[in-house]
Order: sequence, then structure tokens, then C-alpha cells
Amino acid sequence: MATAALIGSSMRLEFDGGLDADLKPVVKYKSFANVKTSATPDQLYAVASALTGLQVYPLLMINRNDSFAIHS
Repeated sequence: MATAALIGSSMRLEFDGGLDADLKPVVKYKSFANVKTSATPDQLYAVASALTGLQVYPLLMINRNDSFAIHS
């Protein structure tokens, strides 16, 4: 049976960059590596909220990307 071990985590914030010349939505990204794997969703939300206050664009979404090592 295979098992998965969490080995890393990162966070990416997506911001509303407005519209381009063709009136298509523009999304801006800010990525943060080396997020503690033990961080809870509430903790990530609190950090993202604090960082959003320092940004020019409004926040659209918070993404967490976890990496796993799969072993047999």
C-alpha cells in the first residue's frame, strides 16, 4: 500500500488586475514558498489578509499548494 508524506507547502495569492485593452480580465499573482506544512487554513487566511492590505489590487483567491512524497 502506498503512503504519502507531506514535504512542502507554498501559498499563491491571486489579485484582480482589472481589464486589458481587449476587456479581458487580468490576474496578478504573488507566490510565497516555504509555508509551514503545519499551518492551518485559518492561519494562512490571516496572513493572506494582512498581505492583501499591502497590495494595490483586490484579492480574488488564496491557493495553497502542497507537495507530497509517495512511498510504497
